[in-house]
Amino acid sequence: MVENGFWVFGYGSLIWHPEFTYSKKHIATLNGYARSFCMWSIHHRGTEDAPGLVLALDEHDQADCRGVAFFIEPEHAVKAIADLRERELVSSAYLEMSLPVTLDNGEHIEAVSYVVNRDHVQYCGGMPLEEQAQIIARAVGGRGPNTEYLYNTCECLNGLGLDDADLAFLESRVRVLVA
Repeated sequence: MVENGFWVFGYGSLIWHPEFTYSKKHIATLNGYARSFCMWSIHHRGTEDAPGLVLALDEHDQADCRGVAFFIEPEHAVKAIADLRERELVSSAYLEMSLPVTLDNGEHIEAVSYVVNRDHVQYCGGMPLEEQAQIIARAVGGRGPNTEYLYNTCECLNGLGLDDADLAFLESRVRVLVA
């Protein structure tokens, strides 16, 4: 029950723009999922006519996603979950799930996590990185340019020591495309 406080797992923009009050923040690992630009963005980083791409957790047996787990205290829980649902479930492309996550201190927790719905029309997993770069370089949505989303995510992950080879390639390639 989220009313008693809860953990949420961030792997993309939640890391650098959480929009909720939290009391604890830990580097964490979610097994069985990969962070990837596998979801069309028709609201936040693109439009229906010119969609962008956003990160999602995509289920893969051998994958691990390193991100950040935030603990939200009971006094902030009801508002936080409502705000998260408004933000993350805007088009029903994400599924809200409670998943096992391991904190950097070895503690095992359950965390609210937003996983891509592979059956949703916005799912675009398996797209080549070059095609992703071309889309990210030009897309703009209600929350701003798709490039900003990529750059902020890379900066935050790098600052936390959470290297991501695909995102590093995309950042480098997109910077060339927009120059």
